[in-house]
Amino acid sequence: EQPNVAEISVASKARLARLLAAENISVEHRNVPTAAFDIKNRILVLPMWKDISKDVYDLLVGHEVGHALWTPLDGWHGAISGKGANFKSFLNVLEDARIEKKVQRKFPGIRRSFTQGYKDLLARDFFGLKNRDVNTLGLIDRINIHFKAGMSAGVKFNDAEQVYVNRLAEAETWADVESIANDLWDLAQEAAETDVDHGP
Repeated sequence: EQPNVAEISVASKARLARLLAAENISVEHRNVPTAAFDIKNRILVLPMWKDISKDVYDLLVGHEVGHALWTPLDGWHGAISGKGANFKSFLNVLEDARIEKKVQRKFPGIRRSFTQGYKDLLARDFFGLKNRDVNTLGLIDRINIHFKAGMSAGVKFNDAEQVYVNRLAEAETWADVESIANDLWDLAQEAAETDVDHGP
């Protein structure tokens, strides 16, 4: 009996993830909304999506391998302290941009999968942008879309915002990510206070 081609493909992707991560990480396929990497237990979780393209699959593997290689356990688990649970989402957006840059630099052959994979995800409305103007989103969400979807997403930044975009493009370390996240968090808190209508 001939083995199932899809099973061979999934098994080979799990081997690829281990090779890229340069360690024997566990790879699991689960019914989850998106991929994730458990930094502490070293488990890469991939979703069981229908009709997933090779490029999206390689993008997910490459992204989570980036976390395996460069996201520090200590900093990540202590990230919530002091600023509340939402602060971790700021860190996550910025860390995603940093690790994706690094994984594409380390493995240049995966760049095409990142570009095409994000095009596929946009077409599937993975980011929930259908019938929405991306430029009405808050700064952290626009930064997320800009670094994932690139110029094709049409994200615009004013001069003050562009400073943060440039800092993130140059970020190399977790300390860089923390610094930018703290500054963006403070900026968001100030904007929320300023945007409140205090009445007459």
